Amino acid sequence: MQRALDLARQALWLTSPNPRVGCVITSTDGTVLGEGHTQRAGGPHAEIMALRDAAARGHKVQGATAWVTLEPCAHQGRTGPCCDALAAAGIARVVSAMTDPNPKVAGQGMARLAAAGVQTETLDPQSDIALQARELNIGFLSRMERGLPWVRMKVATSLDGQTALQNGQSQWITSAPARADGHAWRARACAILTGIGTVLEDDPLLNVRGMDAPRQPHLVVVDSRLDMPLSAKLLGTQGTGEQARQIWIYTAAPATATPENLDKRAALTARGVTVIDCPGPGGKVDLAAMLRDLARREINELHVEAGHKLNGSFIREGLVDEFLVYLAPQLLGPGQGLANLPALTELSGAVLLAFHAVDRIGPDLRLLLRRA
Repeated sequence: MQRALDLARQALWLTSPNPRVGCVITSTDGTVLGEGHTQRAGGPHAEIMALRDAAARGHKVQGATAWVTLEPCAHQGRTGPCCDALAAAGIARVVSAMTDPNPKVAGQGMARLAAAGVQTETLDPQSDIALQARELNIGFLSRMERGLPWVRMKVATSLDGQTALQNGQSQWITSAPARADGHAWRARACAILTGIGTVLEDDPLLNVRGMDAPRQPHLVVVDSRLDMPLSAKLLGTQGTGEQARQIWIYTAAPATATPENLDKRAALTARGVTVIDCPGPGGKVDLAAMLRDLARREINELHVEAGHKLNGSFIREGLVDEFLVYLAPQLLGPGQGLANLPALTELSGAVLLAFHAVDRIGPDLRLLLRRA
């Protein structure tokens, strides 16, 4: 099962919006007959890849055991049901790290295998393997269980909590290894989110660079007044073909507000951008409603790279599941903090977090924190 998890990790940047799954097929004496992981959406799942691998090696799988990191699917989607394929191949036993929370599966895969005479077993949800499998697909599980993407907010900060100088200069607070690591975290997300303020100030590309990524994550921009300049560099990062990058702009500006607004919408639409009305109080975008809409668009992990104002809005509304913080060993003095939060009068009002992981990345620290 640990090998199956290792295989699933090889699909970390590949399978979105599908889960990352690994499968190993073994004989009764433990010999590996075949193995594989889920391919990109529309391609074969881990179980099919393992069956094909066994066939390519010249192994018969009748009476064998399939070890999978997620319950085999039981529905006809872009591919056929994996539970039926395993049963038809003569697999005698299937061990799954966890149940698939997708309502189209949710125990039905194992039930159909059992009905076909296959011995089934699902690991204890609190076992180490099951917890690793859950972490690997935390965004997929969030979308299926909560109807929301898993929101990860990335910030690079000095030891005294500054993300930029008072004049806005921020390149570069953290080291080259930390920036490269940040691109790997971008690559695993279904979408990257930023605010129009960041677009206007930095004109970023907000894509994955410096690594061989099989797909570019989609792009989300929170733009209340639809101020997106048509010259923005990120508008040229869509690409073509099946893996083309979608760009979604969420706005609170009514379509009928001004002729300029209508013209901007038409021009953005002509560039392949989708403008989505999502008005909230005070002329701002309703962030909670936006997240629900992104889940409907099959966004599992949402990677937020924004300025301190939008960061503050996400935190105040309790919408951040995880903080990815790169901490540089330097002091900058007065500058721009990681989030615009209201002043507290009592410590009891603090946002309490817990360290999930702490790692050294070059000269910097990478902190992964979640709500306590």
